[in-house]
Amino acid sequence: MQGASSNGTGVSNDRHDADRVEQWRARLTTYTCGLLAFVTLSGFIAWLAPFSVPTQVTLLLHTLGGLVVLLPCLWYLVRHLLRYWRNPLSHILVLGYIGTAGLALCLVSGVVVTWDAAFGKKLDYTWDMVHLVTTFVAVGFLVPHIVLTVMAGRRSREAGAGPQILQAASHFGKVTLGVTVVCAALVALAAYAYSPVRLRNSFPPDYSFKYGHNRPFAPSLAKTESGTALDPALLSGSRSCGTVGCHEEIVYEWEASAHRYAAMDPSFQGVQTAMAKQNGPESTRYCGGCHDPISLFSGTKNLFIPESQLTSLHGFREGVSCLVCHSLRQVDLKGNANYVIAQPRHYMFELEYEQHATSTTGFLRDFLVRAFPRQHLKDLSKQLFKTPEYCAACHKQFVDQEINQVGWVQLQNQYDNWRQSRWNHPGDARVTIECRECHMPLVASSDPAAGDSHDYNRSPRDGRHRSHRFVGANKMMPALLKLPGWQTQVALTEKWLQGRYEIPEIAHKWRPGPAVNLDLEAPERMRRGETVPLKVVVTSNKVGHDFPTGPLDIIQAWIEVEVVDEQGRTVFRSGSVDDRSFLHSGTFMFKAEPVDQNGNLIDRHNLWEMVGVRYRRSLFPGFSDTAEYSFTFSSQRSGARNAAPGPAAIKAAPGTLRVEARLRYRKVDQYLLNFLFGEGKLTAPITDMTRQERTILIEDKARSSEHGGRAAGK
Repeated sequence: MQGASSNGTGVSNDRHDADRVEQWRARLTTYTCGLLAFVTLSGFIAWLAPFSVPTQVTLLLHTLGGLVVLLPCLWYLVRHLLRYWRNPLSHILVLGYIGTAGLALCLVSGVVVTWDAAFGKKLDYTWDMVHLVTTFVAVGFLVPHIVLTVMAGRRSREAGAGPQILQAASHFGKVTLGVTVVCAALVALAAYAYSPVRLRNSFPPDYSFKYGHNRPFAPSLAKTESGTALDPALLSGSRSCGTVGCHEEIVYEWEASAHRYAAMDPSFQGVQTAMAKQNGPESTRYCGGCHDPISLFSGTKNLFIPESQLTSLHGFREGVSCLVCHSLRQVDLKGNANYVIAQPRHYMFELEYEQHATSTTGFLRDFLVRAFPRQHLKDLSKQLFKTPEYCAACHKQFVDQEINQVGWVQLQNQYDNWRQSRWNHPGDARVTIECRECHMPLVASSDPAAGDSHDYNRSPRDGRHRSHRFVGANKMMPALLKLPGWQTQVALTEKWLQGRYEIPEIAHKWRPGPAVNLDLEAPERMRRGETVPLKVVVTSNKVGHDFPTGPLDIIQAWIEVEVVDEQGRTVFRSGSVDDRSFLHSGTFMFKAEPVDQNGNLIDRHNLWEMVGVRYRRSLFPGFSDTAEYSFTFSSQRSGARNAAPGPAAIKAAPGTLRVEARLRYRKVDQYLLNFLFGEGKLTAPITDMTRQERTILIEDKARSSEHGGRAAGK
C-alpha cells in the first residue's frame, strides 16, 4: 500500500503528501505569497512606470506591503527551510534555496532602502541596487521552484497520490491572485481618492497683453514652456528643500544670497514703483524675469494701485528661488532674462505641505522624493547649470526702442566681458575660470547633492557641493534685511571684495593678492614748498569681468588719497566722503553716467530712459588705469582741496609725510538712497578693497613758495 511505503526519509508518502497539501493551503503561505506577489509587481511598476500619482501611490503601498509581509515572510522561510532541508537534494530544492536566499536579502535591503527614504538624506544606491537585483534573483528562482513543485504534484497524481495536492495548489494560486488583485484595487482607489492642490496656471481676467498675446511677459524676454502663466506655488517653497536634512546646507547658503533677496531688496522695490508710476505696471515686467520671476510668471505685474503690489508674497519672500533656477530649460545669450522655464513636476503632498505644513504631509513628501529620486534629478539637475551661458541669460542686460523709445543700448554685460577676457580658454577647462568656479566655490558638504561626475576636477564622492551663497559685492542688503546667516554673508562678501576669499580648486589659475591691485608711486623725499607728484595705478587682478560690474550708474568704486604730517594734520586729500555720505568733487571714480535722450543724467536708476553714456570708467580683466595727483607742502597748514583734519591716531614719523591710497567700494550711491528712502535715512557700507602706504622724507630747505594742492585723474 502507498501508506506503507516510504519516501526515503523515514516518512510515509501519505504523510508527505498530506504535509504538502497542508502547506499549500496554509494561510501563512497563501497570504504571505499574495502580498509578496503584489509587492514584487508594484516594485516593478514603480521602477518602470513613468512618474505619476498612481506610480507614487504604488510605491507607497509597495513599501507598506513590504513592511507588513516582512516578519511573516521571514517566519515562513525559516519554517519552510527547516521542514525540507533534510530532503534529498534536487533541482527543485536548489531553486528554492537560491530563491530563498535572494528573497531574504531582498527583504533586508528593502528595510535599508525604506529607512534611508524615511529618515536619511538620500538613498544608498548600493543597497538600492541590491534590492533590485535580489528581486530578479527571487523571482527568477522561486517562480520555477513553485512551477516545478506543482508539476511534481501532477506526477504524484499520475502515480495515484490523488487530487488533493493539485486542489491545494489551485487554492494557493487563487488566494495569491486574489490578494494581489485586492492590493492593486487599493492602489487604484488611493490614486483616485488623492486630490492634488488646485493650481491657477492662468492670467488674471484683467491681465494686460500690452505687447501682444504671444508675448505675455514682455518686455522681459522670459518665457514659460507652456506659454501660459504659472501658479506662484509651482516655483516657490525653497525652504522645504532643506527639511529633514536633505539640502539644508544649500538652503541656508541661499537664504542670505542676492538671488534670494532679488525681489525684496527695498532699492529694487523703490525703482520698480517709480517705473510703474511713470510707464505703467506692464513695464516692470522688464525687471521681473531676473529680479522677480515668481511674480512675473503668475501675472502679478499687472495692476498698480495703492492697495496692490507688483510683487507677489511668494516672489517677495524668495526672489530667485531654488525652483526658478532649476526649472530653466533653455537660455539665450541675448540677455534680459531670455530663457524658457518649465513647470516643475511636483511630488504628492509637496504643495499640500507648502499650504498646510503638517508632519504627515512633510514625511510623505520627503519619503517620496527620496524613494523615487529619478524624477527629482531629471527635472532639477541639468548640465546646463554648469555653463557660463546659463548665467548669461540674466547677467547681461540691454534696453532697446521698446523700452527707451529711441534704440538699442548695452547695459551691464558680465558674460561677454568674461568671454573675451584672459580667463576664458575655450576647450581647456584646466586653465579657464568660469562663473561657478568663482561665485559658487566648492565647500565641504554632507548634502545629497555633494559630488559631481561631470566636472573636470570633481568626482561623485568628493564630499563637496557648490556654494549657493553666490557671493558678489553687496554687503548692504543681507545686513539691512537681517536675513538668516547675514553676518557670515557680509563677512564673506568683504573677503571677496578684498581678494582674501580662498578658493583652493582654482588657486593655481590666478595670482594671489587683492581682487584689484593698487600700486602707489610717490617720491622718496621732498623739500618744503615743492610740488609733489603722486601716482596710483589700479590693476584688475582676480575679477572675471569688468571692475566694477553691474549697474554702474549706482555703483561707486573710487580712490581715496590722504597725506598726513607728523602732527596728524591732513596735508592733502582726494576722494573723501563728507558727513552727508557724498563723495567730494574731483574724486577719481569708476562708474558710468548714463543720459536720457535730452542729455539729462540718469541718476534714479531710471534705465528705461537711457540712450547712452556721457562718461564711463571701468577696468577690463587684467588691465590697469592710473590716477595722478600733486600737492605742495609747507610748514603751515595746506589749503589743498578736500583737505580735512586727519584721524588723530594717524600721524607720520617726525620729519616725514605719510601717504595712503585706498580703493574703496560701495554698492549704491547716496543720491539714489536719498531719492528712494529720504535724506540720510539709509547709507551703503563702504569696503576698503585694498590700500598702499608710502613715506616721504621732508628735507629742511624750501625751494619754492607755498601752494595749495591739486588733483587730476587720467
